[in-house]
Amino acid sequence: MSNRQTRTDVILIGAGIMSATLGTLLKELVPDWEITVFERLANAGEESSNEWNNAGTGHSALCELNYTVEKPDGSIDVSKAVKINEQFQISRQFWSYLVKSNLIRNPQEFIMPLPHLSLVQGEKNVTFLKKRFEALSNNPLFQGMEFSDDPRKLMEWIPLIMKDRKSNEPIAATKIDSGTDVNFGALTRMLFDHLKSKNVDIKFKHHVDDIKRTSDGSWELKVRNLESGAVERHTAKFVFIGGGGGSLPLLQKSGIPEGKHIGGFPVSGLFMVCNNPDVVAQHHAKVYGKAKVGAPPMSVPHLDTRYIDNKKTLLFGPFAGFSPKFLKNGSMFDLLGSVKPDNVLTMLAAGAKNIPLTKYLIQQVMLSKEQRMEELREFIPTARSEDWDIVVAGQRVQVIKDTAAGKGTLQFGTEVISAADGSIAALLGASPGASTAVFVMLEVIKKCFPQHLKAWEPKIKEMIPSYGVSLVENPELLHEIHTSTARTLGLAGEKQYAYA
Repeated sequence: MSNRQTRTDVILIGAGIMSATLGTLLKELVPDWEITVFERLANAGEESSNEWNNAGTGHSALCELNYTVEKPDGSIDVSKAVKINEQFQISRQFWSYLVKSNLIRNPQEFIMPLPHLSLVQGEKNVTFLKKRFEALSNNPLFQGMEFSDDPRKLMEWIPLIMKDRKSNEPIAATKIDSGTDVNFGALTRMLFDHLKSKNVDIKFKHHVDDIKRTSDGSWELKVRNLESGAVERHTAKFVFIGGGGGSLPLLQKSGIPEGKHIGGFPVSGLFMVCNNPDVVAQHHAKVYGKAKVGAPPMSVPHLDTRYIDNKKTLLFGPFAGFSPKFLKNGSMFDLLGSVKPDNVLTMLAAGAKNIPLTKYLIQQVMLSKEQRMEELREFIPTARSEDWDIVVAGQRVQVIKDTAAGKGTLQFGTEVISAADGSIAALLGASPGASTAVFVMLEVIKKCFPQHLKAWEPKIKEMIPSYGVSLVENPELLHEIHTSTARTLGLAGEKQYAYA
């Protein structure tokens, strides 16, 4: 057993898309800072960022109906959709900068152009979709969106979904061609390859057992080498906890006041993957429906064309499941271990409030393959069981906290918790996480390094030309950025619009 102690400037915990993004940003801003990464698995991007563990949607609110809410007066609130779209534009700019600077290559290995569609059935849902279309289509960020409730037009857009459809229910869809499929696993691995070339010390098969404050305000990590069993001590001025579901237990161990009264609720997922190339060839889009009553927003059913290992495939899901693990490779005691004296009432309140969600998860866990096939047939009436296999997706931990809405409120989305002095930050939550990683990591930089912001701003603007500017209020800049990033990232096949 060793007690070797090393000091570094920055420690990143978890080798996923968030740490990869923050590490890459910091290496561009301050190349001489020393960065160490700890990952308990053998490779980068193996948990939530892995291509089989998420939907791969470049989440820009083009098709996700849960980002646009119908208000009591019948109007559609599009503010969240606009915000998420702007955040995704920031990711596109940063990825484009990396490609143009030859820091990463072959963008087609992680991003592909793909139409995004929203599909609904029933008179009430069709009315909602039309109002949503009218609210979004004049917004510069959503230029080019089309609406149709004509089955013949829908047959052109989504032939596999419309073929042999017997229902007489009204049906409608919106379509926008500027959507993307993103392989976040491939992107994460590319970024870590780049960081390795910049002398970032990436330690795989290393587990962070504990984290505590030292007398000089630094953070000391107790790290176990999972191969040798040796225990090491590593100290840094700044620590980022980007370990997906594993972030909450480490945040709790840090003892910072901002980490109190926060809990986590794990939700697992399953996808059905098509193994028949003839069926895969008939669909070319991401098609999102509406979540069922009682279902969490992350369980919106969708039929997705995906590009994984340079091969086109087709996934349907997600089906929600439950496991007390906080990570796919976690422990069955994760949930129980996260209950502390300061969050027990918050957790109990969340349990009482979310009985319909619990019931929904139990129902989902009990589904047979044939019952899942029946749900798939609502999208593909001709689907055959032998053409589809089941894949277990990643674990997500939804944040539970006390808010103005009440005690024990379940949060859907991504949240950064940081110490008042900016010396440590943790990322909690789920979708649209990976798609907005660049925006979220810039927020970490703003919160944790305010003293450097003025000096760093010119470089940030070089990487992200729209930094500090609202794209929705500057349509000409939006058009310029959208066109240039499409060209650089190989998305130039997208229809280009005037954004006027």
